[in-house]
Amino acid sequence: MARSPVPLDDLQAWLRAFAQPGALLELGVLALAGALAWLAVRGLQRAFNPDAERSIWFGRRGIDGVLFPLLWLVLAYAGRTLTAMWVPRAVWSVAIPALIALVAIRVGVKVLEVAFRDAPWLRPVERSLSWLAWLAAVAWITGLLPVVLAELDQIHWKLGGSTVSVRTLLEGALSAAVVLIVALWVSSAIEARLLRDASGESLSLRKVASNATRALLLSVGLMLALSAVGIDLTALSVLGGAIGVGIGFGLQKLAANYVSGFVILTERSMRIGDMVRLDAFEGVVADIKARYTVIRAVSGRESIVPNEMLITQRVENLSLSDPRVWQSTVVSVAYDSDVDLVRRLLEQAALEQPRVLRDPAPLAALSAFGADGLEFTLGYWIADPENGQLGLRSAINLRILALLREHGVEIPYPQRVLHLRGAPAAVVAQATDAGAG
Repeated sequence: MARSPVPLDDLQAWLRAFAQPGALLELGVLALAGALAWLAVRGLQRAFNPDAERSIWFGRRGIDGVLFPLLWLVLAYAGRTLTAMWVPRAVWSVAIPALIALVAIRVGVKVLEVAFRDAPWLRPVERSLSWLAWLAAVAWITGLLPVVLAELDQIHWKLGGSTVSVRTLLEGALSAAVVLIVALWVSSAIEARLLRDASGESLSLRKVASNATRALLLSVGLMLALSAVGIDLTALSVLGGAIGVGIGFGLQKLAANYVSGFVILTERSMRIGDMVRLDAFEGVVADIKARYTVIRAVSGRESIVPNEMLITQRVENLSLSDPRVWQSTVVSVAYDSDVDLVRRLLEQAALEQPRVLRDPAPLAALSAFGADGLEFTLGYWIADPENGQLGLRSAINLRILALLREHGVEIPYPQRVLHLRGAPAAVVAQATDAGAG
């Protein structure tokens, strides 16, 4: 980085440069560049109308994205070039480093927000990144940065056949961070593009492509970052062998979960939005991660299920090939009831519910001759099991009860016959009179 012609290490000369009339011209050009950048970003935001939650370029308000400080920086560079022949660059020596730091902060923060949304460590990392960027800008403005870098370059040691200094490590770490942020940015953009307006079967396939793309880009970015730091990649062959042994022994379950996740997404045996039942837990597949699957019940509870369990155990997918689900309810009536009337009333109670499908239509059948009465089974189909099943069954049962009472159909109470052997006649008569009463 080239130092400014103004000797910033001389505070008095720096203040005198700010007191010159040319500094007002620099401030005016800087303000004009900021206004032009704001107008350009506002126009582009209205034209493209990006998603505020996922936008890295624009942010929520246009000025908190990457595009605004980046355009301001470009216009500021152009303004400094145009005014170089008239003013001594007093304001530019402060504005340019500050804008570069602002761009670096916005890029890092926005990319991390999109790539790792709601992560608990995100805010501390963002604050640390902001502090480091502003400290570097202050060191650049005051002229301390070249001095500090020269001192760090004096601290060095031998590492194998090469000499490594603290400055080299810092520059390598900075290069690695830039490479990883760019990899995360590209993978997040590809993921947002793939998952946009995706639903049903295409959502699972796009999820596979998104996960694979992110893993590939991060792997390539990690290798480039290690090369930037100065680590020989051929030494990773030994590390790869050790990782393989670790996976074979201690990490086999973790590896099995990751492989199972890609198998589920590739085979599409379970898709996002499917209604599934695993053991006694039933719910909708909310998300399929590389290691686990999130199943959300209609009650709001969420179950995190390892992907290996979904591959090796029996899972009922209620909407794999057909989203329709069959439900039933059993009703008992007296033996002297009109069978045809009862069937019509049961089917009417089901058809009065808008969630019950008309094709196939509800069907009421005499399913059994019970000990207390005739047992009818009412079966019906629904297409939205994710909206709950107990409430619909309750509504149908309540309507059945109202219709049966309205038409005088008796719902019998349980009846039992009691035989008393060897009891006195008086006791038997008393028990018979009590039962008759």
